[in-house]
Amino acid sequence: MHIYVKTFSELTTQELYEILQLRSEVFVVEQDCVYQDIDGKDEKSWHIIGEKGGKIIAYTRVFKAGDYFENASIGRVVVKETERAFGYGHDILKASIDFITTTFQEHVIKISAQLYLKKFYEQHGFQQVGEGYLEDGIPHIGMIRKK
Repeated sequence: MHIYVKTFSELTTQELYEILQLRSEVFVVEQDCVYQDIDGKDEKSWHIIGEKGGKIIAYTRVFKAGDYFENASIGRVVVKETERAFGYGHDILKASIDFITTTFQEHVIKISAQLYLKKFYEQHGFQQVGEGYLEDGIPHIGMIRKK
């Protein structure tokens, strides 16, 4: 998988289409969750894109401190279902963390994680903060990474 980074204005129409399609495929259809994915925050974020065979198969969006949460943050972490066995989730998350620490010079990162992925995020240095909560009907927890 090849990983690259773009701002919203740098995305091509095709890339934006594939990103929105992947997010919808996983967060709306696979997880059976009706929610407003197009939330007006994509324009403020940097897009970390994982491509394989000319198709986008993994993705996150990252924010510098103050643009979404008080701290830098990572969201919309997604890997195409057929590609999950290859560890691409770890690769795209590591690339996102590296981008934040290198580009923004930020070392505290906040995420809103689906509860079932707690162990996955803990492998990357995130720790739960606060109590769990429901977001769009799915159990979530706040997590922070400090390094």
